[in-house]
Order: sequence, then C-alpha cells, then structure tokens
Amino acid sequence: MKKSDFFYELPEELIAQTPLEKRDDSRLLILSKESGEVSHSYFYNILDFLKPNDLLVMNNSRVIPARIFGTRTDTGATVEFLLLKQIENNKWETLVKPGKKAKIGTEFNFSDIMKGTVEDIGKEGVRIVRFESDENIYTALDKIGQMPLPPYIKEHLKDNERYQTVYSEPLGSAAAPTAGLHFTNELLKKIREKGINTAFVTLHVGLGTFRPVKEDEITDHIMHSEHYTLPQETVDLINETKAKGGRVIAVGTTTTRTLESVAKNYGKLVACDGWTEIFIYPPYEFKVLDGLITNFHLPESTLVMLVSAFAGYENTMNAYNEAVKEQYRFFSFGDSMIII
Repeated sequence: MKKSDFFYELPEELIAQTPLEKRDDSRLLILSKESGEVSHSYFYNILDFLKPNDLLVMNNSRVIPARIFGTRTDTGATVEFLLLKQIENNKWETLVKPGKKAKIGTEFNFSDIMKGTVEDIGKEGVRIVRFESDENIYTALDKIGQMPLPPYIKEHLKDNERYQTVYSEPLGSAAAPTAGLHFTNELLKKIREKGINTAFVTLHVGLGTFRPVKEDEITDHIMHSEHYTLPQETVDLINETKAKGGRVIAVGTTTTRTLESVAKNYGKLVACDGWTEIFIYPPYEFKVLDGLITNFHLPESTLVMLVSAFAGYENTMNAYNEAVKEQYRFFSFGDSMIII
C-alpha cells in the first residue's frame, strides 16, 4: 500500500489545542470491526461497550518534562534541548534547536542546577549530551523542564498533569500515550466494579511517533525504536481473560505495539523487556488484541496504518471521514474511538 492511501482531509480547526475541562467528557466514536458500522457517544459511557471479564491493557509510562533551555557558556546563546532517550545515567540522545549552535564539545548551563556537554552527533542530527547535576536528573527536569507537546499544539498547557494519564508511573516518555488521557480515577473505579480488569505495560514513547512517513511505499518506512516492559502480572491476566472467553482491549497504539511485538518475537506472551521497532500495517494478523481504544491520528501516519490493520482499511477511513463530518476533535487532546 502507498502512503497516500492513508490520507484524509482534516480542517485545521479540528486539531484540539487544549484538553477538555473533564477528561471523560470527550466524544467517543464506536466502530464495529466486523460490519464497519459507526455510532457516537461520550467517553464517560465507555462502560456501555465493555463486558464483565474484559481486560483493558494500558501503557503507564509517564512523560518527562523533557524540553529545557540552555545557554552556551562561551557566547550566552540560548538553545532548546529535547531529551529523547536515556543512554546511560546522565547521557541522553537529544534534539537541539538550532543544531548549529550545539557542536561537539560545546558546553551549556541549564538554569543554576545543571550543566551539559555535547559529546557526539548521531543520526539525523541527534546530539548525544552528557548532563551534570548535584541532584537526580529527573528531579532537575521537574524544576526546569517543560512538557514536550506535539508540534501541532500551539497553545500553552496550563496544567502539566493534563498531558499525563491518571495512572502514569515510570518516567521515560517524550510524548504521552494519549488514548489513556480520557480515563479518570472515578471512571476506572466504575470499570473495575463492573468486573472489567485492568493491567499495565510500559512503553516509553519517543518523538518518533510523530515522525512522518516519507516513502511512497509504506514498506520502505523505517520504524523508530522504543523501550517496553511487559510484566508477568499482565501476561497472567491476559491468559486468564482469553481462557474465560473475555476480550483483551488495548488502550492505545503503544500498548498494541508492546503486546504484538512480544507475541511476534516469542510466539506467545512472556514477561520481558526490550526494544521494539514493530511496524503494523494492513494486512496484519493480530495475535493478542480483541479490541482497541485510540485517539484520531495524523493523516498518512504509522498510527493510522496500525488502526487500519486492526479495524480494516475501508472501515477505518470511513470512520475518520465520519469523525471529520461530525466535527470531532483530533490528535493528542482530541476525542476517542473504540474498535470492537
């Protein structure tokens, strides 16, 4: 298939710039993967589409306030750094703007609590930076960092917690697993009271999730790599759910990529951690998923391709066009879809 097969027209005004006041007030499009039928509701009604013995699997990664600004120690020039991936201790892969001001050996001060030195330049201009601080780097980032919002969001985020899921724990993501942003603690309580289980994986989302597909033939696209952890407790819950005839419903494409990557690599689900570069596009035989909760993604993105592989290409593109027609809110702070 070609990249252009996954294009759809999206008016710019439908790109959500801010989160709704209440997380679960977002709209919910319901897509039947069997018939392609589309219906509409609100996320606070998600229980209407879940059954006892179903299992929701969520990505509990927490976003790092990874955007920081440094001044060159020699010239005083201000440079923006975006921490992407921790290589070791205080050594990180970073995106730097403007890159020409961050040559190898250049030193920077970040507020009064951290310093950094550019040690190398990697693929696509990524800078390898070693940071020095008297405190843990994550503690320092909490004090001086800003949330790394996607490039299509222009509005200032007033509350950083609105770019975190309510169940986020392990720090490590450069972008939020946005399908989970719609859940509240109260809604999760109702879900569990109905006999629907919840389980967690951790996949630290990289900014590669926003990287455009440049090749016309989608099979020529090289997928970014992200680190995941699949705990034994989650493996056990998935196996128990399947044995009881329940459905395993992934919350988000990152959860999907974790589960399907492990099943593909090992032939079954096993507790493990590692790096995944799995690229899911039609046709693809899913080994774990029975359902998917997801946001509405960018045209021609790998995420639209993954959704199309699960729901069917025509069903997905029809649902997206319906969402545009009904003026749903799109992307990270936008509305949601459940595919069952």
